[in-house]
Amino acid sequence: MMIVPKFGVGTFRLSGQTVIDSIKTALNVGYRAVDTAQIYGNEAEVGQAISESGVNRNELFVTTKIWTDHYRHAQLIPGLKESLRKLRTDAVDLTLIHWPAPQLGISVEEMMQNLLEAKQQGLTQHIGVSNFNIALTQQAIDAVGKQHIATNQIELSPYLQNLKLADFLQTQQIDVTSYMTLAYGKVLNDPVLTEIAENHQASVAQIALAWALQKGFSVIPSSTRREHLIANLKAQDIQLNEAEMEMIKALERNGREVDPENLAPEWD
Repeated sequence: MMIVPKFGVGTFRLSGQTVIDSIKTALNVGYRAVDTAQIYGNEAEVGQAISESGVNRNELFVTTKIWTDHYRHAQLIPGLKESLRKLRTDAVDLTLIHWPAPQLGISVEEMMQNLLEAKQQGLTQHIGVSNFNIALTQQAIDAVGKQHIATNQIELSPYLQNLKLADFLQTQQIDVTSYMTLAYGKVLNDPVLTEIAENHQASVAQIALAWALQKGFSVIPSSTRREHLIANLKAQDIQLNEAEMEMIKALERNGREVDPENLAPEWD
């Protein structure tokens, strides 16, 4: 059973009134999952948008991510409490370790134990990881048990399919959350995806999202435009056939968009 909703709205690189408007519009057109992070600097705006939206908090699934300066025991719970204050909620639904940041010298075991403590205190309903490779995910499993790891949120797109890691997570019953599913828009002019989109009278963005959903992944695309937010949601209605899925599989080019030097692991 999936813990993470299949479809959410992301807030990466959105700030101020832009993120408030994006979230309020998303909730208005039917989104019920919102993804943010401490480092995005927009948790307060996300909290404001949710409270002004008129949607009941208990209908929503809110995810945030712990930034590297909050991984240690003395910082994690106070840092998360500050996030909750900004988000105007007593608890979030999901909290992730944002990057493994091996150079920090904090063990995966330590950060996961600290996060589990936050869960035990009722500050977050679920916990998980983001940007972890197979070896680090295994360390997280060893530290707290896979029943406590709801998801690994990773960069995934038709150009970066992360097959080994995604397969590993799915065999462990850990949800895969795909971010950058459109590869910063790079896939939008792809001829193969364009052809498939024409067959379905859909947009290329919808096809890329439909591909990820059909692989069993959750997606969290962001948009500031109402028509795009609505169109993205409709990707859930598109069923790609086996031949189309194979055509997309052939687009793999290890096209990683996000790879911060001091934060990223050795990728599989």
